[in-house]
This record gives sequence, C-alpha cells and structure tokens, in this order.
Amino acid sequence: MPISLENAWHWMLSPLSGASTHHLDAWVAWHARLMVLAWAVLLPLGVLAAHYYKITPQQNWPREVDNRAWWHAHRALQYSGVALMLVGVALVWNTNTSATLVALVHAYLGWGVASLGVLQVLGGWLRGSKGGPTETQLRGDHYDMTPHRIWFERLHKSCGWFAIVSAVLTIVLGLWAADAPRWMPVVLGAWWLLLLATGVSLERAGRCVDTYQAIWGPDAQHPGNQRKNLAWGMRLPQPQSQTQPPTHKDKA
Repeated sequence: MPISLENAWHWMLSPLSGASTHHLDAWVAWHARLMVLAWAVLLPLGVLAAHYYKITPQQNWPREVDNRAWWHAHRALQYSGVALMLVGVALVWNTNTSATLVALVHAYLGWGVASLGVLQVLGGWLRGSKGGPTETQLRGDHYDMTPHRIWFERLHKSCGWFAIVSAVLTIVLGLWAADAPRWMPVVLGAWWLLLLATGVSLERAGRCVDTYQAIWGPDAQHPGNQRKNLAWGMRLPQPQSQTQPPTHKDKA
C-alpha cells in the first residue's frame, strides 16, 4: 500500500518509541540543542577545515605558504563549539533524575566527551612555540619539530578524531534516551553522511596536506621535512629545493 505524505509526516513527527506524545523539560531540550550544535555541526566542521584546507585550491603553493585561513576557521569553530558545550554541561550539572541504562551510558559518555573537548582546547594552548626559518624565528617547537611538538601533534589529532566519533555515539544514545522525534535522527544521519562523503571526496582529491609543509614548504633545508609523517592519511610531498623563496599568503 503506498505511503501517503500525511502518514510519512506523522511518522517523522512521532517519537522513536512510537508513543503518541513527546515531552521534555526545557533544560533537557536546550541541553540537547546545544550539544548537537556543538558536536554534530561546529566541531566536525572545524576538524574538516584543519584537515583539508591547510592549502586552499586557489593558493599557489609552495610559492605561497602559511595560509592561515584554515587556522582561523578551526580556532573559531572549535572555541564556539566548546563554549556551547560548556553551557550544555552547565544545564545538567546538578540534575538528579531517575535514568534508564541508555541514559546512564549517555551521561557517562557525555562527561568523557566534554572532558576531551576541554582538554583539546588546553592542549592547543600548550602546543609550544612556532619558530620559523628566519634569523629572528629560527628556533621553535614546531619549526624544529621538538619532542614536545611531536607529542602534541599525535595526541591532539588522535584525541580530536576520537572525540568526534564518541560524540556521534553519545548523541545517538541521547536521542534514544529522550525518545526524540524520528525526524531528528533522520536529519542528523543525513548530515553525518554528508560530512563523511565530503571527507572522502577531499581525501581522494589529495587535500590532506602535512601541516609543516603547508606552513614552510617542502624545501629540504627545513628540519621538520626530515622526519617521518605524523598522521595517517597525511600527504607529505618529497622535500625538494625551491628555486624561489616562498611568500606568506597571510601576514597576520
């Protein structure tokens, strides 16, 4: 029997359990909205910006290096996401409600994901100095790729991806615990598939470029170009001598 538009609309608006009504306290609803906006929208977009836009399509790399558009986007999106997350955490800070097993698992995972979000921001502040190839910038944790910077790269990137994946599971459990309307997981599922498809497309296009070379270029004189790649899937062009000195696309 064909499904009518009215029946499909009614099905989308119905709770996941099939109950006839759906009600949430205001603090629960706002907690959910803020967490979804933070962990399903802002923070994943910030990760995509950092992972695939260190070199933009219009940039004449390696003649133009250190384009910080990705950095500004990443920082703004991550700070905004973590700020919204903290407001969402404050809404459930001292709540004492009876909870199902799903709700308890959601809560424990949520606290873990929120902790990772805060630690990612703190880790970014402790990433070390930048340095550079000029006489006034020569020494720096990033330019020299010191052990401090190498550990930051490994932890920041791996914990960031782990937090995003964990957040997806946490949100799914939250929707189930709240008996959310069916349209919510449908829309979120479509959004996550779009993000995944975008990531796969950018990966296949070779847009995942090593941070070090995006900033200073592939010249073999730079100490960081002597090390092995630090991240899975990261494209690392072979060091080569540059016939012309690079220019900085963003002077900020």
